Amino acid sequence: MTMILFTSAAIVRERERGNMEMLINTPVKSIELMVGKIIPYIFLGLIQVAIILGLGHVLFDVPINGGLGTLLVVTLLFIIASLSLGLVISTLAQNQLQSMQMTIFILLPSILMSGFMFPFDGMPQPVQIIAQVLPATHFMDMIRGVVLRDASLYELRWGILWMIGFAAFGLLAATLRFKKRLG
Repeated sequence: MTMILFTSAAIVRERERGNMEMLINTPVKSIELMVGKIIPYIFLGLIQVAIILGLGHVLFDVPINGGLGTLLVVTLLFIIASLSLGLVISTLAQNQLQSMQMTIFILLPSILMSGFMFPFDGMPQPVQIIAQVLPATHFMDMIRGVVLRDASLYELRWGILWMIGFAAFGLLAATLRFKKRLG
């Protein structure tokens, strides 16, 4: 989730420093620029997840029952969906401070309503509906399915489809907003 903060702040910082104008003058398309901006953060996110799951397994004996391929797919989808949200925030923010404030406005509800800290089923129905929009809620469900009960990609298909749709919508929205404002 911290990837959202890093992505949005980095892009806004580049815009503030004038680097974005130089990139706009290159023959790179807006979507290529957006995808290029998130690729390094995908690798950082994978490293973070590997460290967290590794420490959970070593220190707390959390079993990893699922396949690494399924775990990789679920994690990649979450990272890409989160980063696309960061890109959208970066196109809305005027400066780094505003970007960080907007990110925290999304980050805190994501953590609190995803089922990570509090049981999802114990939340009021309106909160559950809002939580279903956030990528973290679907990731928590899918990662628990993979790690704890060896869920297959087929069993996780609705969460996977939702993540793909969220990521695609976020990339499209960020690309259109970027083109509209700077292109």
